[in-house]
Amino acid sequence: MWLLDKMLGKLIRKGRLTITDYDGKIYEYGPGGDSGETLHVRLTDRKASGHIARYPQVGAGEAYMWGWLEVDPPHDIRDMILFVTEQSKAHGDKALQPQGKLKRLLQKAAAKADSINLKGKARKNAEHTYNLTRRLYELFLDEDRQYTMGYHRDLENSLEKAQLDKKAHLAAKMYLKPGMKVLDIGCGWGGFALYLHKHYGCEVLGVALAPDQIAFCQERAKAEGVDDKVKFALMDYRDVEGQFDRISSVGLLEHVGTPHYPQFFEHTNKLLKSDGVMLSHCCGRAGPPGFTDAWTRKYIFPGGYIPALSELVTQSERYGWQVMDVEAMRFHYSHTLEEWYNRTVIHHDEIVDMYDEQFFRMWQFYLAGAEQSFRHGTLVNWQILYVKDRAAIPMTRDYMYEESERLRESEEAPVWHLAQAAE
Repeated sequence: MWLLDKMLGKLIRKGRLTITDYDGKIYEYGPGGDSGETLHVRLTDRKASGHIARYPQVGAGEAYMWGWLEVDPPHDIRDMILFVTEQSKAHGDKALQPQGKLKRLLQKAAAKADSINLKGKARKNAEHTYNLTRRLYELFLDEDRQYTMGYHRDLENSLEKAQLDKKAHLAAKMYLKPGMKVLDIGCGWGGFALYLHKHYGCEVLGVALAPDQIAFCQERAKAEGVDDKVKFALMDYRDVEGQFDRISSVGLLEHVGTPHYPQFFEHTNKLLKSDGVMLSHCCGRAGPPGFTDAWTRKYIFPGGYIPALSELVTQSERYGWQVMDVEAMRFHYSHTLEEWYNRTVIHHDEIVDMYDEQFFRMWQFYLAGAEQSFRHGTLVNWQILYVKDRAAIPMTRDYMYEESERLRESEEAPVWHLAQAAE
């Protein structure tokens, strides 16, 4: 416990954290006072403190998953993660990073190797992430299964409204015209592709690598009677051929891997018409390049990496792209993740029945950990417009706001009810 005790003694500067070790010994941290209630944490295994201290980001997640770490009510693991990471913010996030130059170099090298996503590995990674039970996603996502940031224009709005506003915001930026041909790379469960066809009559090809996602997309398109215009294929984007007026990728670049950025920008450049527009929406770093932590790579997004803006811009420039618009979406994802977490907790029993308690705890830790990165860390969402010809979009951004408002006013967001999710 001495190593964890030393680390927390330096880290906790406000609020109050009490840890009861497996042997009953109590350790207290922070000044307490007006900073909030005391968080009570129990370590139930003698190996827990050492496992956490050696590499906090991996160790804490695994200790919680395995039942070695418990947070006493009325708080839960999300409260603990947000409490600790808010403190680490004052230390430049270094307190929760692997300590020692050698450890950091080894972690960086491992992350770099993991980001090499050849076609076979890319498909396995996609299946690991997105081929979970359909019902799981129904329980915590919005009705349209948008598994990316919602656009929280008003924090009083529902998740359903935020996701509908996100689609309007993205579509407005693409400067679409009726009947255009669109390629949606990493199409998820098909919601954005169907949205584009609904509002613009576009012919859309959506591609992704998770079989159940594509099957679900095809079912949706057929049920809506638009499967002749909105098609979905189980395909690597590197195998797509043809010419498109617009290309969209929402939540895709995080899975490409930095070694493959040249291939991504080169191939998409070939696919887009000379007067076309490509829109990318992805998680990003509001700072220099980094590396993905080991826990996330191991349990949630193998092969994943969240890029810095510099990596996206410099690589795209080498293959004929011009960056015409960049928007940093700050804090929005933290609100989306908070709602996903709350909906996950509501459905604890059903998720445990589908998987087990360890999976449920893993999912909790993932959502809460991701939330803190967008709330207290340096993560944002990048929305970037790429063109080949500067004349492809209007001179001012007014067109985006005007079209986004028109789209938002054109339909009402569905209302999510606990009873509906339980059906």
